[in-house]
Amino acid sequence: MQSGSQKIVPCLWFDDQAEDAAKFYISIFPDSKVKKVARYPQAGREVHGRPPGSAMTVEFELNGQTFTALNGGPHFRFNEAVSLQVFCQSQEEIDDYWEKLSDGGDENAQMCGWLKDKYGFSWQIVPAVLGELMGDAARAERVMAVLLKMKKLDIEKLEAA
Repeated sequence: MQSGSQKIVPCLWFDDQAEDAAKFYISIFPDSKVKKVARYPQAGREVHGRPPGSAMTVEFELNGQTFTALNGGPHFRFNEAVSLQVFCQSQEEIDDYWEKLSDGGDENAQMCGWLKDKYGFSWQIVPAVLGELMGDAARAERVMAVLLKMKKLDIEKLEAA
């Protein structure tokens, strides 16, 4: 399981793609790595049903944040109730994360900076300035009206609102 000083670690449930997903995610974010892979043993096969030696859990780090990916079977699926937000400083950064995370996924499934990756997991690709724009009561209505028309967010249009 997880080691280190991070007390709370999100666990992402996959059918059998945990190792592939972790490798995909670390290829996108800087300062990222697979830290540890625990493999299913022969013991308990009648319960877990996984081939011995296949990945059970994958501990990985994205930009300093630790996650666990679990190959738990097809019982549960990702939905929009849980997502990860990626706060971006520039439009180039938004475009880059959007392109990479939506590759093989669905960038049209959601609005307002949300996309689903090829594993069905939801991400929010958000300009870091959005909180400030929405926090300004005089601009919030205009910003929201522009925001609701977008899939991938456009910083210039949001700031112009």
